[in-house]
Amino acid sequence: MVACRDNAVALDRTAFYATGGGQPHDTGVLGGLVVTDVRKEADHVWHTVEGDIPAVGTSVLGEIAWERRHQLMRTHTALHILCGVIWNEWRVPVTGGNMEPLSARMDFEFDPLPEGFVGRVEQLVNDAIERDYPIAVLFLPRSTAVQDAELIRTKVSLIPDTVAEIRVVDIVGLDKQADGGTHVRSTKEVGTFRVVKTESKGKGNKRLRIEIG
Repeated sequence: MVACRDNAVALDRTAFYATGGGQPHDTGVLGGLVVTDVRKEADHVWHTVEGDIPAVGTSVLGEIAWERRHQLMRTHTALHILCGVIWNEWRVPVTGGNMEPLSARMDFEFDPLPEGFVGRVEQLVNDAIERDYPIAVLFLPRSTAVQDAELIRTKVSLIPDTVAEIRVVDIVGLDKQADGGTHVRSTKEVGTFRVVKTESKGKGNKRLRIEIG
């Protein structure tokens, strides 16, 4: 442990995912204390814990709540599949999104939604899941990443100029995006995909609410 404050600790390294990019933080146990929140601030990842905090310099062992993490991995990969099939079928970019374990929302620049959209997008996503595309993680120099038109649509340019290397999640043969989150190893691990609701969020912005089963 390298630092502490109030009810939070920072470590020299951690396997806990900090909230970011629309993906919620991990939970679990750290040195016997329940972890309720994880946030990155400057050079530290702060783990909010319940209980008495040990002294700086103490070695602690962490254990992530795996079921929650895996559900978030499945959900996050499903959202990348959704982005991929919508881009490939309609050439429409994503404008925002958020997720919880096995549920999420994602906004797209549709105005209006195409006729029969829900049934078609469910078919495309579930077909992609069944094809079991492998998922790879790449690290590209920023100068290379910003030249890739398939990454530009994911707003790579919004990543701070200080970031010299871009992490890319590649659903090989389907979708490739700059991304810092956690994912499963191949699409079949996602499960099943369902659109539970569509909403209008203003002109040219339609929201899909989804569930993973």
